[in-house]
Order: sequence, then structure tokens, then C-alpha cells
Amino acid sequence: MHERVAAIATLAFAACGGSDPGARGLPPATTTTAPRDPSVIAAEPQRAGDAARGWAALTGEGYVGCGAPRALYDRFAGLADEGWRLPGRTGRGADLPYFANAYTAPSGVELVTANCLGCHASFLRGELVIGLGDATADFTFDVTPMLAAGGTLTSDAVEQAELGKLLGRVRALAPHMKTRVVGANPADHIAAVLFAHRDPETLAWSDEPLIELPLEEPIPVDVPAWWLLKKKTAMFHTGAGRGDQSRIMMTASVLCVDDVASARAVDAYFPDIRAFVLSLEPPRFPGAIDAPLAARGQAVFERTCARCHGTYGPDGRYQTRVIAQSIVGTDPELARHAGQFAAPFRTWFNDSFYGEIARLEAHDGYVAPPLDGIWATAPYLHNGSVPTLAALLDSSLRPTRSIIGRGRDAYDLDAVGWRSFPVDHIPGIDARWIYDTTVPGYSSAGHTFADGLTADDRRNLLEYLKSL
Repeated sequence: MHERVAAIATLAFAACGGSDPGARGLPPATTTTAPRDPSVIAAEPQRAGDAARGWAALTGEGYVGCGAPRALYDRFAGLADEGWRLPGRTGRGADLPYFANAYTAPSGVELVTANCLGCHASFLRGELVIGLGDATADFTFDVTPMLAAGGTLTSDAVEQAELGKLLGRVRALAPHMKTRVVGANPADHIAAVLFAHRDPETLAWSDEPLIELPLEEPIPVDVPAWWLLKKKTAMFHTGAGRGDQSRIMMTASVLCVDDVASARAVDAYFPDIRAFVLSLEPPRFPGAIDAPLAARGQAVFERTCARCHGTYGPDGRYQTRVIAQSIVGTDPELARHAGQFAAPFRTWFNDSFYGEIARLEAHDGYVAPPLDGIWATAPYLHNGSVPTLAALLDSSLRPTRSIIGRGRDAYDLDAVGWRSFPVDHIPGIDARWIYDTTVPGYSSAGHTFADGLTADDRRNLLEYLKSL
């Protein structure tokens, strides 16, 4: 069932040496306030919202602006299995998978449309976790057959018009949304393509791009956990999303919301959706945690990691800090302003309706995120290139070319993350399952700050991280 409606879920984007860190090139410890520290992004005013209304809007509204006619969806996809439905959802969307909403378009046609959970919810150890970035999504499939068959699916003129709108956007995205490996996410790339097809002042769609498109192959992105947003003062791995977070979050509407008045109607309830996102808490580690080891690990963390990632507990403190790519050493492609962060697309966003109270800024580096619930958020780094926390803390454990497990039993609670299997000597494996860290954009290099620790310190640190 999931594969039969994968194209709908795809559209949710146009919708997240030694033990002394200073000796290893990390920013020095500081007691200055955020505005005085150029690596720290200061907080900006945000609109308030209601979390309960936000959940209802997130799972019931048509903020993407287009979809498949319900009659066609029911004919080809059928009812979602119980395990794929949202518990407690009522109405016409009750029997849909968690990543789809039902709503009635202005034309009167009921549509099934993507929602944000297509990327921002995922199964972990058999349980659907709302707000967990989906590291199992498959964007390697070819949507061409869907485009070819679309015009023959209905004889109803109004349904044809609605389906044609959806397929037209998919046609524009098709060359730019296909990733080379399962689990990689093309969201930032898709946003750039959609910006290029819109007039920034009116939001009117153009079948021909109005600015030069990015290169076809997306830079892979690992979707951040939603529950981290309550601590962050900027959005995206590079910290490029500044200003009003609700306005940035509603960029999913750039897919099919084609005028400013309609965009304002969507914007009216997105502060509620942001309020729901801020209400989320990370799942607790499901295994046993060795308390004495974790206590020793906390001491290691606070002298090795806290300058960038903050501290935790009742007196914890976190600041959104951008670490220069030259310091962190991770794959540079996204920090080089790929996808929607390239200059023409930043300009489009900042000059458009979306830029009225929000903006995209260029940063040559990556945000050191808060680590709440880090145990659940494998794989690691901004591109999902490191399958486990153990490998994040010891770069010698990182595979070069591997299959990263994705199933219910593939999560390793000891190494904390997805089991991986080297494939250099295994013939006949479909390339779309092989994560190759030698490919630009997919590198697992960098973030080697824990390599200089002793094995005991790394073990203790890993135990502490389970508790966050």
C-alpha cells in the first residue's frame, strides 16, 4: 500500500585529538550573550498558536494545495492498514495513511493530499513516532509511469483539472527529486525547483522556470527531529531559516498554492501547527541505561561536547550555534549553499510573500543541534551518512559503502542506530540500497572530536547520550 501512494507522500516537501575541545579547533568557551557571539543565532519574535488546533490542521487541512481526487485514490490505493493510520483521527481522513489528508478543494472535488508527516514521522522499532524525521523514505523511484497514465484515469472534467494540476507539478519536479539511495531526502532541492517556477510577487505558477534550475541530482538531507525546534532559533541544518518559523514551515504550500490570498489563508493556521511541533517530546530510550557509566559520560560530555551542543537537565542551556564547515569537517556540499540555499533561491524566498516576516540567510557551516532524543534520530550528520552513535564517536567504525538496515529489527540499541552491512564484496546488490560515502554530498567525514577520547570515555559518553 505504501508504495502505491508514495508519490503523494513525496510532495510533502514543497513543505527539518584530546579531550579539550578548544585544542581540537572548536569555538572557545564563552560567557558572552548571543548578539556578541557571531557563531550564535539570536532568537527572534514568533507568533503564538494553539497546539490542539495545530494537530487538527496538520492532519486535516489541504495546505499543500493539490492532490489526487479521492475517487481515484480509493480505486487504486484502497483503505490504509490499521497500523498506517493516525490513532484518533476522525472524518474522511480516518482511513488514510498517516502521511495523507483528505480535504475538499474550491472546485468541490474531494482530494487526498500529502501532509508534513510524510517526512516528519517515522516508524521506529515498530512504533510510529510523530516528529521523527523519516530515514526510511524511498525517493529513488521513477514517477514517469504515473505521469504517462495520469490523463486516462478519469473522464470527469473537474477531476481531470485537479489531477492535471498535481501531475503538472510532479512533471516539473521529476528530474530533480530522485535520490541515489533509499533514506536520502531531497526536500531542499525540491523547494528550489518550486521557487524557480513561481513569480515571487504573485506566487503564480509558470510551467517554464523563471530562474535557472539547480543541478538535477539532489544533495541528500537527513530530516531533523521536530522536537528539537523548541530549543532552536534558526531552521535547517545550516541555520539558514531565520525570522518567523511558522512562515518558513508553511513553504510546503509552494507546491500548489498559486496566489497570495490563498497563501495567507494557510498562514493563518500555521502558528498553530508550530505550537503543536513545540509540544512534542522525544521518545525515551527503550533499553536499560547503566547509571554509573552515564554519570561518568556526562562529565566527558560537558568537557568535550557541551560548548557546541549545550547542557541538559533542569539547569540545561542551549544556544543555536553555527560551526564553520572548516572546523566540523563534514560533507561541504550543503554548506556551499546547495538547493534552496543557493543565492537565486534565497533571493526568491526573501522577495516573496514568504519573505515578508521570514528569510533565508547563507551560512558556511552547520548548526550544532540540541541532542534531546538523539538515540532515536539515527542515522547521523546532516546527510545521514553515519548509521550509529558509536560510529559518530569513533570515525574508524564508519562504513565506506554499506547497506543500512531500515526494518523493525535493524535498530541496534547497543551501538545506538541502524545496523549496516559492508557491500564491497557482495555482487548483485541494487545500487539504490547502497550508501556510498565516496560520492559528493554523501561523505561521512568530519565530526571527529571524540576520536581522541579513550575507549572507556567513548563508552561512557555513549551511555550518557542514551539518556538525553
